[in-house]
Amino acid sequence: MKKLFLLLLKILGAGILSLGFGALFLFFYYTKDFPRPEVFSERQLSESTKIYDRTGQILLYEVYGEEKRTWVPLSAIPEYLKQAVIATEDANFYHHFGVDFKSILWAISTDLKLKRAAFGASTIPQQLIRSTFLSANKTAERKTREIILALEISRRYSKDQILEWYLNQVPFGQNAYGAAAASQTYFGKSVSEISLSEAATLAAIIQAPYSLSPYGENKNKLLIRKNYVLNRMAAEHFLDAATAEEEKNKEVIFIEKPLLLKAPYFTLWVKQQLENQFSEELLRNKGLKVITSLDWEMQKIAEKTVKEGVEKNVIYNAYNAGMVAISPKTGEVLAMTVGKGDYNAEPFPKGCNPGVDCFFDPKFNVVIGVKVNPGRQPGSTFKPFVYATAFEKGYTDQTIVVDELTNFGTWGDKEYVPQNYDDRFRGPVTLRQALSQSLNIPSIKTLLYLAGIEDSIKTAENLGITTLKPPFGPAIVLGGWEVKLLEITSAYGAFATGGLKIEPTAILKIEDRNGNIIFENKKTLKRVLEKNVANLINNILSDNESRSPMFGSMSNLYVENYSVAAKTGTTDNFRDTWIIGYTPSVSVGVWAGNNNNEPLLKKQSAVIVVGPIFHSFMEQILPSLPKEEFEKPATTD
Repeated sequence: MKKLFLLLLKILGAGILSLGFGALFLFFYYTKDFPRPEVFSERQLSESTKIYDRTGQILLYEVYGEEKRTWVPLSAIPEYLKQAVIATEDANFYHHFGVDFKSILWAISTDLKLKRAAFGASTIPQQLIRSTFLSANKTAERKTREIILALEISRRYSKDQILEWYLNQVPFGQNAYGAAAASQTYFGKSVSEISLSEAATLAAIIQAPYSLSPYGENKNKLLIRKNYVLNRMAAEHFLDAATAEEEKNKEVIFIEKPLLLKAPYFTLWVKQQLENQFSEELLRNKGLKVITSLDWEMQKIAEKTVKEGVEKNVIYNAYNAGMVAISPKTGEVLAMTVGKGDYNAEPFPKGCNPGVDCFFDPKFNVVIGVKVNPGRQPGSTFKPFVYATAFEKGYTDQTIVVDELTNFGTWGDKEYVPQNYDDRFRGPVTLRQALSQSLNIPSIKTLLYLAGIEDSIKTAENLGITTLKPPFGPAIVLGGWEVKLLEITSAYGAFATGGLKIEPTAILKIEDRNGNIIFENKKTLKRVLEKNVANLINNILSDNESRSPMFGSMSNLYVENYSVAAKTGTTDNFRDTWIIGYTPSVSVGVWAGNNNNEPLLKKQSAVIVVGPIFHSFMEQILPSLPKEEFEKPATTD
């Protein structure tokens, strides 16, 4: 028994000795290249993602690229900002040795109970080490190294020194690194001047600096997090509960600085796509080069013509406009702009509530819309989908319908007795005349009696319209349902290609810092409409003689020396005016109106309001594009 006991002691001793040597080895291995103190105060270089036009020469935007840093001593940072950060990021900062093992055990226990990684336990020294010296890869080796180096930095340097380094380089979003840069970025003041509630807000941002932004969709989440910080400060006895409640009720006012970007509405759309596809770490540090579809010369023309149009349209009570240009053959978005092209413009009128009652909201991209506000009513620009459906069923452009006052029965609890735009009736007309002159009564008859509502909806959806929601009625042919400008412009592109559809795209390829292609657009055309049907729509919409009785022979739809198909749209309440026009080389959509649905002056048609914008743009860009003619349909001599 004694021999067995001695044997066990020897084994135990050997085990302890091995563990000791192992720990010693790990310590010396991971601290052999311990960073110099200067590293923590030097600017950390990284290669941000750069977004270019289609040539790869025009830099549109550098994602997270404009790093703003201002180093300040710890004494210049308000005490309540230090306390706010400590309370939320590392409550035991002044009491542990670099790693809070108690918090680690709690986090592991909680994660096991929740069966997911919900809580971290990184101390301020660990965060400093990780952001300065280690990769973001979540591996056991990196975590081990992080812990060892955090212990070592806490042994070598004072807590105040570590806190100073941390508060001067922690990311706060909007490319601001450190508390001083963040104070200027969000509040336009030095860090020494910020209030308690502002300090709590900065501390709140640290958790998720690029999603908890006061300028995006998560502003409310940021303010909720701010209140949590104040609660944590009270819990750690940095302030009393009454003060915390008082500070919660104080309004935090953020300044807004201009974004250093070109083609803002297009570029921010691309940025959104990148953030949905790639990690923040990859975009922020790995030097990606994004080649977009944007034609910079065309973009400049678009911005100029739309800006001039918006300024002129004030007389019609229209304060906003949007334009997009797409290549029908490739789906590539060539130009996109909204309003006067200034993303940081003031909403109009002054003091209005963006998203609620503003005539013009610069932050809302009317070209792409959002889930809660997908688009605008397209007016008569929806009609070609209905006529295309009728043609697919065997009707021709010479099929006769009667334009006369008609009661279409009860729809939505009231009788539907629509009028033509000019309040006139023309008797028997061909489908060619009805579509080219945008006659309402014949179009509704075409929908109900020839094409069918459900089949017309299906045609529109096949061509790329995604926003149509039932129940449907005859008003759909007059644009009574909302669409996105981007989608309907792309859908018209399927007419231009003879019935072949390709989804709109903004990103052509993405290269890593070494020039390796990590993404390349490989979308291809697919047939969504009979070729002859598409050719017939093209032939009708480009027939200037046929549309002249309604619009005149020299209207803004006509571009001399070029075959341009075009369709106008004006809602019956005069809230939206549209022109979608195209050639085989380019599809262009223009909308004008007001964000808050305030109507334009009555009887101001699309030809008058958006016509000059469309015509000026087409006149300027068509000479630089291949001059192509539409293929004639088999039914036309």
